[in-house]
Amino acid sequence: MATTPAPPKAPPKPTWDPRKPELPFPWLRPTIRIRLTLLYGGMFLIAGILLLSIIYLLAAQAIHAAGSQRLEISGTDVITIRSPTCPQLNSATTDDQRNAALEACNAALKQHALDELLSRSLLALLGLAVIAFAFGYAMAGRVLTPLGRITRTARAVAGSDLSRRIELDGPDDELKELADTLDDMLERLQRAFTAQQRFVGNASHELRTPLAINRTLLEVHLSDPNAPVELQQLGKTLLATNERSEQLVEGLLLLARSDSQIVERKPVDLAEVASQAIDQVHGEADAKGVEIRGERAPAVVQGNGVLLERIALNLLQNAVRYNVPEDGWVEVTTELQHGQAVLVVSNTGPVVPAYEIDNLFEPFRRLRTERTGSDKGVGLGLSIVRSVARAHGGHIAARPRDGGGLVMRVSLPPT
Repeated sequence: MATTPAPPKAPPKPTWDPRKPELPFPWLRPTIRIRLTLLYGGMFLIAGILLLSIIYLLAAQAIHAAGSQRLEISGTDVITIRSPTCPQLNSATTDDQRNAALEACNAALKQHALDELLSRSLLALLGLAVIAFAFGYAMAGRVLTPLGRITRTARAVAGSDLSRRIELDGPDDELKELADTLDDMLERLQRAFTAQQRFVGNASHELRTPLAINRTLLEVHLSDPNAPVELQQLGKTLLATNERSEQLVEGLLLLARSDSQIVERKPVDLAEVASQAIDQVHGEADAKGVEIRGERAPAVVQGNGVLLERIALNLLQNAVRYNVPEDGWVEVTTELQHGQAVLVVSNTGPVVPAYEIDNLFEPFRRLRTERTGSDKGVGLGLSIVRSVARAHGGHIAARPRDGGGLVMRVSLPPT
């Protein structure tokens, strides 16, 4: 007994979240430069504390050794001692009192000398620590300058320009080796993307041309009033099949372009894009009795207007086609929310299990059907939406709506 092959697993969800807020104080981010600065300064501070402790102990030992010999006062002559630092000598009248006062004064002077040594050394250590941290920060920045250049080039390449190269100069160290390796990788990537774009362009021409010829021949044949009914019916069937093939080719080419082509970015208002998409599906919605509603606030993003319109159009077409037979509606809203430009398309429709959501974004996958014919599309709509959203640095999230239908939420970075 033949077994049904298991459906392919959905791809892992991206670990990054474009809605993640930035740190309120970017300089608190634990960068490598900050960590190297703390390492350099901390090592100097520890070495300074150890050196200061050793000097303090040696100085204390030397002072105690020098003051170990005891001075005594004896005799019957009258001795008068005045000292502003040892006032107890002024009131001493006997030899024993004077000797005790001298010992106390000697101990106080030694402790005062040690305290002065410690306080001045701590101030010097503090000043040198500040200098060491500043010097460490400057040296770390100088050492990490090549990494900053690598990062800026990588951002430029990820944004729009695969022709950029790092071309790092300097000694043949690990950083230059890394930069040269990345340059080689970018060179191979540029060749691969160029070849893929060339293939997409050639495939677009080679696949569209025969389909267009077939459509023309079929339309000419169907325009003949003397053609038999059987041939007319066959021609209509072939014309519908040809139209479906054209949609499939167009969807595959658009999916390939949105996956590989660097998007040319211009300011685009999602509200205007959504309105244009609504105008294109309005006739189909009226024919199915589906009401389109919702408020669309301005939400400007940097992107390709044609591809962004394709996002709204695909979502609207799915929302209209997969709806309830009567009293259905589609709600389209655009707004700026949590630092993101958001397009939300929700609709009434059949109940969608939550575990089926990820499968809907796979090519040729529909709810409870796979790679089967349908008059509602070729199964690439949501795949194209996800691909275009990712190409613009955004993402799409879907969830089942209470009572049936779906809520599609596209989040894109604003201008």
